[in-house]
Amino acid sequence: MALSATTTLPHTVEAVTAVLVNEDFQRHVSEHVGGTLESFSVDGDLAGPFSTTSVRTLPTSRLPDIARKFVGEKLTVTQVESWSMPAADGSRQSNITLKIAGAPLDVTASQKLLADGTGTRVELEGAVTSSIPFLGAKIASAAEPMVGKALKIQAQQAQSWLERS
Repeated sequence: MALSATTTLPHTVEAVTAVLVNEDFQRHVSEHVGGTLESFSVDGDLAGPFSTTSVRTLPTSRLPDIARKFVGEKLTVTQVESWSMPAADGSRQSNITLKIAGAPLDVTASQKLLADGTGTRVELEGAVTSSIPFLGAKIASAAEPMVGKALKIQAQQAQSWLERS
């Protein structure tokens, strides 16, 4: 299933990037949705290309019943983001992969942080796929809105985080 989400934050790309790769912020977002940030690492310098890896444990209480049957009460999600070098205007892109332990779901996405006046437009495009015969499309279809919702939550929390700074 294709996923697409867009939001705008009234902060610079540099400020948004710094928040999104901040371990305390990642822990806060994980806890905000009832989960736990198990580990977080940044490989490289934020001034150039770099990557992040986060491992979270998340509750499945909000997932549809069909998905919970396969994954149980909690999910362990490993998210790897490969970030590009900033463009001349500061815009950046990250290629994202999510692997869910014990679940037949794969998420691949491209997230762009685009300089938009004095703010940042965050665009996410990607796909949710499942390898289960017959039920795979149904599971992917059920998971896709959750990924879009996760972006919205992250953006709302980033906005609040930046306003407190």
